[in-house]
Amino acid sequence: MEHIDFSLVDWSRAQFALTAMYHWIFVPLTLGLSFIVAFMESLYVRTGNPEWKRITKFWMTLFGINFAIGVATGLIMEFQFGTNWSNYSWFVGDIFGAPLAIEGIMAFFLESTFIAVMFFGWNKVSKSFHLLSTWLVAIGSNLSALWILVANAWMQYPAGMKFNPDTVRNEMVNFWEVLFSPVAINKFLHTVSQGYVLAAIFVIGISAWFLLKKREQLFAKRSILVAGIFGFLSIVFVILTGDGSARTVAKYQPMKFAAMENLYTGQQNAPLAVIGILQKDKKEGEHKKEDFVFKIEIPNMLSYMAFLDANAYVPGISDLVHGNAEHNLLSYKERTERGSIAISSLAAYKEAEKAGNDSLSAAALTRFEENYPHFGYGYYANRDVHELVPSVPTSFYSFRIMVGLGFHFLALFIVMLWLTLKNKIETRRFILYTALWTIPLAYVASMLGWVVAEVGRQPWVIQDILPTIAAVSQIKSSSVQITFWMFTVIFTGLLIAEIKIMTTQIKKGPAAEGSSTIR
Repeated sequence: MEHIDFSLVDWSRAQFALTAMYHWIFVPLTLGLSFIVAFMESLYVRTGNPEWKRITKFWMTLFGINFAIGVATGLIMEFQFGTNWSNYSWFVGDIFGAPLAIEGIMAFFLESTFIAVMFFGWNKVSKSFHLLSTWLVAIGSNLSALWILVANAWMQYPAGMKFNPDTVRNEMVNFWEVLFSPVAINKFLHTVSQGYVLAAIFVIGISAWFLLKKREQLFAKRSILVAGIFGFLSIVFVILTGDGSARTVAKYQPMKFAAMENLYTGQQNAPLAVIGILQKDKKEGEHKKEDFVFKIEIPNMLSYMAFLDANAYVPGISDLVHGNAEHNLLSYKERTERGSIAISSLAAYKEAEKAGNDSLSAAALTRFEENYPHFGYGYYANRDVHELVPSVPTSFYSFRIMVGLGFHFLALFIVMLWLTLKNKIETRRFILYTALWTIPLAYVASMLGWVVAEVGRQPWVIQDILPTIAAVSQIKSSSVQITFWMFTVIFTGLLIAEIKIMTTQIKKGPAAEGSSTIR
């Protein structure tokens, strides 16, 4: 295999992670706040109460600020597939490009068409048409997320495709398998509902600030009621879809699942470590093993969570790296050997085709197709197979912090709704401060979800088929470093600008009816 510039790989990964994480600061708020605004405007149209119009306009303004900056970061992220990951784009562009194209044509069209009516059409179109525009913006925002998440889910579980040895590219053979793969369905539902939770916490936290300042109390209480109901339903859905996501990970990405749970040796009746502290194992021959210094377990729960069977066998890191014949698990060494056969057979097929030798090309093609499921492992021939194990501490801790925060959010929604309905919320300053400071925690949980998803599947860009070391563009590492720091400055500037504009608008509060939305 040709020389690998690991500096280029690391900087390319870092730049994409930087762009994706900055972009994701803005996306979940857009997904959830668009629907919250639509619900609020629906109440205005139904009741005719101008107070609901004031409430709608206030949150709509914050949605607009966030939406504009989110679009800017998202466009830059998509360009990186061509600049930094051109090998990846060539290898799977026929498949990965389809959802992105649909996102641009259909979903983004809906948003860009009706967002102008949503913001500037209050006194120019009928109430019903304006409400329809608001709902279409919300639906369009979430359709954008659908196609992006379908593309990401395909990278985690490449379905509905076939490799074409003549073009050396993967080609889509079944669009519906790509769209409705179990990973895509769970990823979309879990991710967008998490965005709804974040937006609900944002609305509740800002409303709590108004109550702490003894300002706009009716506005704040009504906002808490809408966001609290929306958030409670959303967090319940997040828990349910998270349970489904865990099973898809256990089935299709067992190494990610083992890393999330720090399960080194597979077992039946596997317990779930609810919390734990890890320490690197120093024993020779047990590379990347983490020992528990402390843990609290639920017996049999991990087996049940993974396969809905308390007696089920859950493979561990050691089983996947070294193999387990009893459970039909190939070792990574065997998979790298088969991957090497796939790579060499593809080269032999191309040479035989060029020479016009049909019998040799047919034999090489047969060998290639038999070993293609292990294709990506061939890039790790003659390398330490433990490089195929993701960061266990990162996956383990990120997952548990995310889940723990999720249950905190559930409790917060219940308490805020109960106190608001009892008309006691303004006197519970500790709860109000908790709601306010839960806003950054919602962003932490949102980011950790992506850390689990993306760090846990490393080193794969496409699970089992294409590793990061083979996906990067052949450019200078220094070029990526320059753009990395340039994007860091630009994105940080955009984030600071958004926070400043948001806080300024929040401090001004909702506009009086008849005045401009943004003052």
